[in-house]
Amino acid sequence: MPDLKDRILEVFKGPCLAGLATITKDGKPWVRYVITEASDDLTFRCSSFVNARKVPQIEGNPEAHLTCGITHKTDKGPYLQIQGRAEFSTDREARHAFWSDRLSAVFKGPDDPNYGVVTVRAYRIELCYVGSKPEVWERG
Repeated sequence: MPDLKDRILEVFKGPCLAGLATITKDGKPWVRYVITEASDDLTFRCSSFVNARKVPQIEGNPEAHLTCGITHKTDKGPYLQIQGRAEFSTDREARHAFWSDRLSAVFKGPDDPNYGVVTVRAYRIELCYVGSKPEVWERG
C-alpha cells in the first residue's frame, strides 16, 4: 500500500478544484474556489489576479486552508483538509514556473501584470474518507 504522502498526492492527479479559505482584515474566514496543483513536497499553488481580495488577506494573515477531492455529491472520497501558510508572488520566476496553457483563458501570458501565484506550504493535511477517521500528515 502506498504511504500517506503518496495517497495524498494521488488526489492531485492534475489540476484540482479546491476551496481556499483565507482570513479577512476583521478576522473572519473567506472561502473561494480555485484550481490548485500540488508539488511532490506537498506545496499547493494556484493562480490569482493581483487585485483579488485574497492578496491583502494573505499579506495580513498567511494562515490558509484548502479543501479538495470530492467533486460530486455521490462521491465518498477521498478528500483533503490542508492547513498551511500562504504567500502571494508576482515574481517572474514563480509566474513562469506555474504557467500553463489552461491559464491563457484568463491571463494574457506569464508576464501579464494582472497575474500572480498563490503558494500554500502545507504543515498539516488530513486524508479523509466519508465515515472513517482521517489520516494525518504533518510537516516535520
